[in-house]
Order: sequence, then structure tokens, then C-alpha cells
Amino acid sequence: MMDFRSELYFRTQRSSGAGGQNVNKVETSVTVLWNVGESQFFTPESKDLILSKLKNRINSQGILQITASESRTQIQNKKKAIERILELVEKSLEVQKPRKATRPSKAKIEKRIQSKKRLSEKKENRRFRL
Repeated sequence: MMDFRSELYFRTQRSSGAGGQNVNKVETSVTVLWNVGESQFFTPESKDLILSKLKNRINSQGILQITASESRTQIQNKKKAIERILELVEKSLEVQKPRKATRPSKAKIEKRIQSKKRLSEKKENRRFRL
């Protein structure tokens, strides 16, 4: 995994929610920003893969943005945001191997047909006859 931490930009803001005075006066929430298109660490193919897989998280300027505000300290939130963005990019670069189409075995087909016959017979036996 390429370490592109040097390309990350950080923005802080006050966290929302409970926390008393700490929330009102300390900027503990951290937003990490990364411009995917201007990255020097990834090939154009990798960038295309990242852009396509993370298109719902990337804004119109091509910036991937993650916010962390769980912790009471800015440093911990910064670490969490970095971990999340690195993990997200790493997962987006994984290429799934294509699924090979397979047929059910003859035994499975036969088993399915037999169970359908049994069910049909059971229902047939329930019918009212005169």
C-alpha cells in the first residue's frame, strides 16, 4: 500500500453533540481531505479505479473527504480520520476476481425434482375426494 499521507490536508471544526464546555470551545472534530486527481502516488489507472469505486464519497472537485469526531481530542480524531481514509483507498484498489458461472450438479438437480414431487404428493393427498 502506498503511503500518501503527505498529500492529505486537514481541517478542524467544533464537534457536535454532548460534551459540555469542551464541545463549545475546542475544535476537536477533524476532516481529512485528499485530492484524488492530483495525487503523485498513484497511476492514472489506480486513480480511475478509486474515482469509480468511491464516486459517492468524492465531491465534484475530485476531493475525498472523511470526518472523525468520536474522540474528545483532536489528535485521536486525526489518527482515526487518517486510518479511515487509508483503509478506504486500500479497499477501493482491490480488484475482485470475476465469478465463473457454474451449473448445478446432476445430483442437486435430481434432489430438487424429488423434493418438488414429494411436496406435490403431499398436497395431492390433502385434496378432498368424493
